[in-house]
Amino acid sequence: MSPTETKDATKRELAIEIPAAEVTRETEALIVKYQKVARLPGFRKGHVPASIIRQRFSEDIKTEVVEALVPRYFRKEADKQGMIPVSQPRVTDLHVHDGEPLRFKASFEVMPEITVTGYKELRAEKPEITVTEEEVQHSLDHLREQGATYAAIEGRAAADGDFVQAALDGKPKEGVEGQPVHMDDVLIEIGGKNTMPEFTEHLRGASAGDERVFDVVYPADTQDQRLAGKTFVYTVKVLSLKQKNLPELNDAFAKELGEFNSIDDVKARIRQNMEEEKKHTAEREGKDKLVAELVKRNEFEVPEALVEHQVDLRIERGLRALAAQGMRAEDIKKMDLNRLRAGQRDQAVQEVKASLLLDKIADTEKIEVRDEEIDHEIESLAKQTQQTSEAVRARLTRDGALDRIRTRIRNEKTLSYLYDQSA
Repeated sequence: MSPTETKDATKRELAIEIPAAEVTRETEALIVKYQKVARLPGFRKGHVPASIIRQRFSEDIKTEVVEALVPRYFRKEADKQGMIPVSQPRVTDLHVHDGEPLRFKASFEVMPEITVTGYKELRAEKPEITVTEEEVQHSLDHLREQGATYAAIEGRAAADGDFVQAALDGKPKEGVEGQPVHMDDVLIEIGGKNTMPEFTEHLRGASAGDERVFDVVYPADTQDQRLAGKTFVYTVKVLSLKQKNLPELNDAFAKELGEFNSIDDVKARIRQNMEEEKKHTAEREGKDKLVAELVKRNEFEVPEALVEHQVDLRIERGLRALAAQGMRAEDIKKMDLNRLRAGQRDQAVQEVKASLLLDKIADTEKIEVRDEEIDHEIESLAKQTQQTSEAVRARLTRDGALDRIRTRIRNEKTLSYLYDQSA
């Protein structure tokens, strides 16, 4: 039994021979098993001669011998050679004949030798975090918008700044494909920055009870792809006219927002939250650049099996996100998965490289994950899924996901170490 040399950093091949005596022993044991359960005409159960079993079930027995011995001897030889496979072996050149040794070749991938260099010289961008008065005021204005009330307008027609409360039906213009649009009750701001110009043009001057019919041409860059570049015919029935009233920025408004005594307290909280969010964003972007530079400085070949697994994870996350956004299962099934996989490959390679490098640095710097950190992660998942911590732990253990969680936390701690030490 010997390894076959290969120039590839991650691919290995073993030529393995299983002694004839071991093959015979396994074969005889299987014949005894078949004798106990075989039902053949003319023989009582458990009394079929071994020669008949060998003749009648020869191919089945040969298959079971291979399935039993090949994995066992592959693992044995890989351990002997000090190889740690990261993929299932591909078995070729299988030689199985009665009375002869069982021979085969096993091709598989191993983890490459990784030597991380230059990680202590990495420097992260750490910009100064500032929050302007304009940003705080913009956030306050948003809070006022959320607390807005609408009063009925009597005795005049709709003007700029007013809101038309309406029911509308929109249909693709003749010759245009698309799904109809229907809303029983919608507020349309006349002259609003997010209002299509056609709505403003045709509803300005309208009164309660009026009905307007007009075309709306959607630009090609419209966010809703179902409408982009299409022309719809809208029938709009005006139900009423409304005037928006914003609350005053005073201490009474502050108290309505929560545990605040004054509007200054609200501003202070807004500023604090913005600073924390900006700091978090800057840290995330800094860490992303650190990882990219780390990978750039340490080029090595990665096992294809790990890349394919990472592609699987990315596709799975993407499909779950689409389903959460409301995409129908039948539409998801129609997607070209091969094309999707090809599009995810480059990023998957980078992620695998980053994970392997961070793992190597963690070994060098003796960065470990405490059991309490795993427990905290499980408790968070339990709250999200409204399950008990015990049930979540059992599921993660069954799915083999606990090791993935430990690896992720360890990588995050290692990346934080790199970020903190990069002055």
